[in-house]
Amino acid sequence: MTDFTADPSVGQTRGTIADWLGLIRFSHTIFALPFAALSTILAFTTPLGSGQYPAIRFQDLLGILCCMVFARSAAMAFNRLTDQRFDAENPRTATRHLPSGRLTRPRVWAFVLLTSVGFVNSTLLFLPNTVPLAASLPVLAFLLGYSLAKRFTIAAHLWLGAALSLAPICAWVAIRGVDSNLGMSDLMLPIILAGVVASWVTGFDIIYACQDADFDARAGLHSIPGALGVPMALRIAALSHLVMIVLLCVLAYVGRIAGLSWVFAGAVAMTSILVVVQHRLVSPGQLTRVNEAFFNTNAAISLILLIAGALDCWLT
Repeated sequence: MTDFTADPSVGQTRGTIADWLGLIRFSHTIFALPFAALSTILAFTTPLGSGQYPAIRFQDLLGILCCMVFARSAAMAFNRLTDQRFDAENPRTATRHLPSGRLTRPRVWAFVLLTSVGFVNSTLLFLPNTVPLAASLPVLAFLLGYSLAKRFTIAAHLWLGAALSLAPICAWVAIRGVDSNLGMSDLMLPIILAGVVASWVTGFDIIYACQDADFDARAGLHSIPGALGVPMALRIAALSHLVMIVLLCVLAYVGRIAGLSWVFAGAVAMTSILVVVQHRLVSPGQLTRVNEAFFNTNAAISLILLIAGALDCWLT
């Protein structure tokens, strides 16, 4: 068994700001945050049952931003804690902050606690809408639970997709919870958008996990590449992304009630091209460009859809 305890002499450091941002992969916030922002825009531009529109409050916008940052930070830090032993044994991840001793477990545990409390407290910004506060602990538990999923199911990739897909639903409910009955007719747009996020994230997480297929199989971790092999995993990822494109087309059609039109339709076409590019960058025998496929194309996808959605909703 590999000893993953940090060197005590190194453990005295508190870590730099760069270390903490690296621990939670802060740059990857660009994946989920734009979808929460798009859902927020759609929530404001979709009429309520009364024909009126939700009031725009600064505290709601601040609450969505704070909830996103705190929830994601808590989940990522918890993931690093639960995966520390596996990270230390895997050559690709052995230099991460906990295995290398740049940060210590007690400090990271404290960080998880503080960000979790920050997430729950941020939901108070939505008052008198009490739905976000009531849902905060179940949502947080689901987000943290992903970190344990690879111990018992190859559906861990889908769990991650579902976890990130909560962002557009939660943003919608935070904006409209008081003024809407939150029935299926009102939740249709965020549910479709959540489906887009879930299928998108599931697909690119499977691609990313292909780097560790051999290690996962040896370590007894459940992942689609480790269980089914890289060629089959890439096919499943492609299928997941096909579902994403179909749901984006549905969103472009249904979202006309919120103002989505030809600009967003053009963004869906561009997204389809980027998805194809992403899959052409990787193959069973060529995984060296996974990081390029993972970060560059997916960052572009989220920003393109957000910008197009904002333009459509506010200019039409």
